[in-house]
Amino acid sequence: QVQLVESGGGLVQAGGSLRLSCAASGSIFSIYGMGWYRQAPGKQRDLVATINSIGVTNYADSVKVRFTISRDDAKNMVYLQMNSLKPEDTAVYYCNAAVKIAYGLRSESFWGQGTQVTVSS
Repeated sequence: QVQLVESGGGLVQAGGSLRLSCAASGSIFSIYGMGWYRQAPGKQRDLVATINSIGVTNYADSVKVRFTISRDDAKNMVYLQMNSLKPEDTAVYYCNAAVKIAYGLRSESFWGQGTQVTVSS
């Protein structure tokens, strides 16, 4: 199987920065799209940013310019640099990856356990 482990969350004041990391491990043949999602209390899980296998990125309007997603395929990692953080960015942030675990199989979607980001005003 495949495991995704996030790190880098924490408490930060408004205007501050955090960098989230997500490491994929396990039975990985190849990784396609990777992304970050977030879920605030009482709300649905929403897309934050995605990056495909050739580096094309997509961002939610609310984080454009402030957040940057990147990936390191040699390390099976995806990152989210978050700048100019706002209280409304407070949420649990989840890593997602579309992974093919063997040649000839379809890719499957895997999720991390989430990391809490809290932005104080």
